Amino acid sequence: MDAAQPPWRRVAAALEERITDGTYASGARLPGTVPLSVEFGVAPSTVAKAVRHLKERGLVTASPGWGTFVV
Repeated sequence: MDAAQPPWRRVAAALEERITDGTYASGARLPGTVPLSVEFGVAPSTVAKAVRHLKERGLVTASPGWGTFVV
């Protein structure tokens, strides 16, 4: 990953890679914002921005109260 990229882009790229390589299969629930923020060493708001980006790209969908799922 490119260290010159903003942190949210690095997180989004890592999550997208996990989706495309099958780590997070279609229908799988993504880990929550807090666990991902701990894993990546970033603020929860940074993870939220990365997930919003993935939603805009159509890779994930959010279900309030249930979580975020791979499309």
